[in-house]
Amino acid sequence: MNSSDSHHIPNIPSSNFPKVVIVGAGFAGLKLARKLMKKNFQVILLDKNNYHQFQPLFYQVATAGLEPSAISFPLRKIFHHARNVTFRMAEVSRFDSEKKRLYTNEGFVDYDYLVLAMGADTNYFGNKSIEYYATPMKTVSEALYIRNKIISNYERAINIEKVEHRKHLMNVVIVGGGPTGVELAGAIAELRNNVLPKDYPQLNFHNMKVVLIEAGPVLLAPMSKESQEHALKYLQKLGVEVMLKTLVKDYDGQIVTLEGDVFLETQTLLWAAGIKPNLIEGFPKESYAPNGRLIVNEYSEVKGFPNVFAIGDISLMLSDDHPKGHPQVAQVALQQAENLAKNLFQITKDHDLKPFRYKDLGSMATVGRTLAVVDLPFIKFQGLFAWLTWLFVHLMAILGVKNRLFVFLNWSWNYLSFDPSLRLLIKPKYVKESERKELIEER
Repeated sequence: MNSSDSHHIPNIPSSNFPKVVIVGAGFAGLKLARKLMKKNFQVILLDKNNYHQFQPLFYQVATAGLEPSAISFPLRKIFHHARNVTFRMAEVSRFDSEKKRLYTNEGFVDYDYLVLAMGADTNYFGNKSIEYYATPMKTVSEALYIRNKIISNYERAINIEKVEHRKHLMNVVIVGGGPTGVELAGAIAELRNNVLPKDYPQLNFHNMKVVLIEAGPVLLAPMSKESQEHALKYLQKLGVEVMLKTLVKDYDGQIVTLEGDVFLETQTLLWAAGIKPNLIEGFPKESYAPNGRLIVNEYSEVKGFPNVFAIGDISLMLSDDHPKGHPQVAQVALQQAENLAKNLFQITKDHDLKPFRYKDLGSMATVGRTLAVVDLPFIKFQGLFAWLTWLFVHLMAILGVKNRLFVFLNWSWNYLSFDPSLRLLIKPKYVKESERKELIEER
């Protein structure tokens, strides 16, 4: 038995209201907590980080366009004036449906309603060497790591005399032709074309390859044919080498091996090729779909587990409109959270529940400065107007007036100067092994 199994999470306020425990403060979990804020529920929000991360803009942190603080929001600040919402930073391990108890590394918490909104992590499809050497981008810290890695590589490359020995440091390979991969490729290509040559005039950036690899036949597979074709054209215009119908077989930290024994030299392989749901112990195999998502009914309730709900990327809700489940995008998570909030009110009043119906508001992706593609239910468009639309939608989605203003000023400055000023290489302090042993002994 773990020590955390034997005690409650400390300092949880007592309440006579029904206790809703929400696991995960991503789009779904945060939306639900805010909808229940100042209502007749006791809300316990758990997350392994003490901040919400605005995932659609990770790529801008990775390419020095935005500071991490511009897209990260302290959860405690969000709920300053919500007495019924309690946040705890904790990692969840399992739950017991009979005891209605959730176990974490900080202790256990009992619930009346449990909502799982843990989101998804990077999927390497079982390839251990790629998992070890490639770099994902599912968190702010990973995006910041990418920024440091790219800048560090150029600082090293400029000290290498022979051009052929610089290639593996200068080349960037991105795997995955969805919105994340397309946006990353476009942003890195713009850095190469317009910014890095100013920082490193001694390097020849014609030797730097930006390669985007997609296993399928098109980029942005869920979007319209017009958007797919324009995204490809925009990337090629920026000088990105796009490889479609191409599988990555292996990566050893230096060489990417493609199907057909094609090899690419790079120390920077960015992996955006798939996601897999974050799991929790306590469910039988029958609760999971083959892709690892939890099977839920039309009210987001996990099959066979009353009062246990799953929303967002970890849930799979099958319907006539979506026989393979809903897309794993922010809009689905937000709408499911809103619907579940209404249903929790209905449950407490013994009223009929409202089944979830997804309203597709459209999809969009930015490829570079003034270049984007937008698919709305009633119109499809590309180019500058699409980019302005993308900018406006994302700006409005960001929490907090201060952050909106900060992001807007950053975007405006980058647009006017085309020279973001965030290319700082900030590394943690190096501690010698002998000093580390002394510190441990002192403790």
